[in-house]
Amino acid sequence: MALQLFIIFAMLAFGELVVWLTGVRIPSSIIGMLTLTLLLKLGIIKLRWVKSASNFLTGNLAFFFIPPGVSLMLYYGLIKSQWIPITVSIIVSTILVMASTVWTYKLIRKSNGNHRK
Repeated sequence: MALQLFIIFAMLAFGELVVWLTGVRIPSSIIGMLTLTLLLKLGIIKLRWVKSASNFLTGNLAFFFIPPGVSLMLYYGLIKSQWIPITVSIIVSTILVMASTVWTYKLIRKSNGNHRK
């Protein structure tokens, strides 16, 4: 499992390096995970090399949200005064994420030839 975590965190470090070198305004974690996805798709990294660590991390994902959730209490006044824009942005972003997920799913199914008519 240590090697699997190393591969995942190496991709994160690669994303950090890309952001540092280029100054691109994309989160390093996104760059790292897109790189990992590309390397998995190309077969350079095998799924079995990262599957167990990935399952562990996603299985315990809620645990990783505790510190940011507690930190929100420090900004209660700001959140209270800006609740309408916050709520609107949450609703709009949720709809956009759901729509893009459906679009991506359909695109992948179509490219794999597994779509139903």
